[in-house]
Amino acid sequence: MAGRFNLIVTTARGQENLAAIELEDLLRFLGDESPQISTTSVAGLITAKTSLDPFEVVERVKKIMEEEPWRIGSLMRIIPVEEVVDSNVDEIARAVEKLASKIPEDQSFRITIEKRHTQLASSEIIEAAAKNVERKVDLKNPDWIVLIEIIGAYAGVSVLRPSQILSLAKLRR
Repeated sequence: MAGRFNLIVTTARGQENLAAIELEDLLRFLGDESPQISTTSVAGLITAKTSLDPFEVVERVKKIMEEEPWRIGSLMRIIPVEEVVDSNVDEIARAVEKLASKIPEDQSFRITIEKRHTQLASSEIIEAAAKNVERKVDLKNPDWIVLIEIIGAYAGVSVLRPSQILSLAKLRR
């Protein structure tokens, strides 16, 4: 992983290698000549560094799922990542501060944290990150999500709309 990724992808436990191959093929199909795919120490979780815009990848994969759903079988969720920082509260809060201006002043947000292989307290992360977002909080139906994905020593941080987290399982229904 080496701390450099801009996509987090989930798959079924034990399917990581198959999903990594599928993701690499998919990113090449979308135009990335040399995507870097890594399995992680977390079952069912892989990361990727693509030369493509990770948000565009999500939109293009949605279209592929409409037109050629058989092309994607083992990938479950695709999550774009804007910043990767060390997994410590101050670094995470700085990344959130850098990205928070994406949220228009009249719109709401919530902070979502996914923690894997860390002892950091969610409440401490939320408190530090929320200080940097001067917008209305809406926990049930936010316009934006401040997403903090912690994978051991690294944290991926994104500010995105709920529709920009791609759940392939939902699309398959």
